[in-house]
Amino acid sequence: MRKLIRKIPLATATWMLLKRMNIILQYCLDYRKFRKLSAGSSRFTVSWRDRYPCLDDRTAASQFDRHYVYHTAWAARILAQTRPEFHVDISSYTYFSAMVSAFIPVRYYDYRPADLRLDNLIVARADLLDLPFGSGSIKSLSCMHVLEHIGLGRYGDSLDPDGDLKAIAQLKRVLAADGSLLVAVPIGRPKLMFNGHRIYSYDQIMEYFSDLELADFSLIPDSPQAGGLIPHAARETANNQTYGCGCFWFRKGLV
Repeated sequence: MRKLIRKIPLATATWMLLKRMNIILQYCLDYRKFRKLSAGSSRFTVSWRDRYPCLDDRTAASQFDRHYVYHTAWAARILAQTRPEFHVDISSYTYFSAMVSAFIPVRYYDYRPADLRLDNLIVARADLLDLPFGSGSIKSLSCMHVLEHIGLGRYGDSLDPDGDLKAIAQLKRVLAADGSLLVAVPIGRPKLMFNGHRIYSYDQIMEYFSDLELADFSLIPDSPQAGGLIPHAARETANNQTYGCGCFWFRKGLV
């Protein structure tokens, strides 16, 4: 048995190498065939010097990052419903702010601001641990797939085991009465994966935001077979994930 176990990694590595070699061979054959097909055409020069091998795209279906496609689609649909005068986003996926700014003015803040230039979009720097906004001043706010990183040093921020909790306190501080807060985090069985991210349980997030009202909870499950974006997902389903994505829409009550 021990000899078999030692041989499995080698056999797997050999299979992967042969598969890669076959892909490269197919690329070379395709190049040769395409060059012959292009003979006599003056539109483009086919040169081996100008090759740009894309070797991993022959898949039965187009691949995409489930977390980042679904959670931004979830948030955009909420903003299309609430239609705020303007929306403030803190460090979420850049594509989200860029797309939403087509129909709602967006102010996008990040610890490492992107050089993103579009009309209807303001980009500036902000530290999530010390947001430069007055208390209760923002009616529409989002911070998605961000909190799990705070305090782990991954993006040049200071190491702090409670960095995420301090960031949450800042989000709640600046949220206005009757305001909306959109939060997305990895969800499932709690785990710290240094220095990548934290995975929270549903119960942890609900405890951290216990002074706000939950307007919606949607789940992006581990397995595509379980669904894409599951609206009104059950707590038990969320807690049973390994690396799902929990999408929480919180509202702040009137004072």
